[in-house]
Amino acid sequence: MLDDVRPDVPVRTPTSRVRKRHEATRAEILAAAWSLVRAHGLAALTLRDVAREVGMRAPSLYSYFPSKNAIYDAMYVQGCREFVEYYEQIPVTDDALTDLRAGMHAFVRFCTDDPARYQLLFQRTLPGFEPTPDSFSWAVRGLDLLRRRLSVHGYDEDVLDLLTAIGTGLADQQISNDPGGDRWIRLIDDAMTMFHNHVSR
Repeated sequence: MLDDVRPDVPVRTPTSRVRKRHEATRAEILAAAWSLVRAHGLAALTLRDVAREVGMRAPSLYSYFPSKNAIYDAMYVQGCREFVEYYEQIPVTDDALTDLRAGMHAFVRFCTDDPARYQLLFQRTLPGFEPTPDSFSWAVRGLDLLRRRLSVHGYDEDVLDLLTAIGTGLADQQISNDPGGDRWIRLIDDAMTMFHNHVSR
C-alpha cells in the first residue's frame, strides 16, 4: 500500500546499486595494482597480474579500465590527492625557516614512505605514460599549495623551482641509497638553513 512507503528513506534504483558495485570493483582493482607495484615495481605491472589479484579474467578489467595506462592514471590521481590532503595538514607559522624545515621533512617523508608512489608522481619512469589533463590538475593543485605556503614568506617562483629540486634530490638519494634509513633525512635541516640563507640575501 502507498501508506507503507516511508518518504524519508531514499529509493535505491538498480542504476545506483550498479554504480556503487562498479566503483567498489574499481577501488579493489586499484588497491591490487598498488600492492603489485609496491612489491615488484611500477614497470612490472600487468593486467593479467591485476586480474589474478582480484579474481577475474584479464579481459574483464576492460569494463573498468580500458588500458594499463588508465590504471596508472587512476593511481596517479590517488597519489596526488593523498599528497594534497597530507600537505594541507602542515601548519604555517610566521617563521620562514621553521616552515621550510617542516615542509621539507613532510615532503621527504611522503616520498620515502611509498617509493612506488614517489616514482609515479615525481619521476618519469613509465615510457608512454602521461597523466590525463584532469589527473594532472591534481599535481598542479599540489604545486599551488606549496606556492601559497612560500608566498606567505615572500618567496617567488624561482625559489619554488629550487626548493622542489632540492626536495626531490633528497628524497631520491634517500630512497636509492639508504632505503629505510635516514642518511639524507638527517641533512634536511641543514639543507633548509643553507637554502634560507641563500634566498634571503
